[in-house]
Amino acid sequence: MGLLSQFGHLDIDWNLSPEHAVTMYLEWGNNNWHAEYPPVRSKADYSTYFVVDMWGEKPVVRLVRRNSEAAEELVTLQLPNRLANKLLEEYGDLKCIMEPTKEIKAWLRKELGHD
Repeated sequence: MGLLSQFGHLDIDWNLSPEHAVTMYLEWGNNNWHAEYPPVRSKADYSTYFVVDMWGEKPVVRLVRRNSEAAEELVTLQLPNRLANKLLEEYGDLKCIMEPTKEIKAWLRKELGHD
């Protein structure tokens, strides 16, 4: 059983990018009520999503739970070498936080037991 299996019960937003999360939770009023992600209404509104962190020597994946007050990192995972190397080939030494690729999402779903 993998480390992620303990989070398999969470409602993960697979389409929430770091940019959308900032718009929703940190820049209230910056998005439209008719958008895919309308503004949050209270501190009780949470989202749970994955990000890829490219700031370190090797990319890692973080599971984040966020509301308007804080972002909590639930777990940080090393990517399998094949996925990490593919990211490094494509993005080089770019330092960023980004949405997981389709391949990384497929790996995460498998690790969560959602496949």
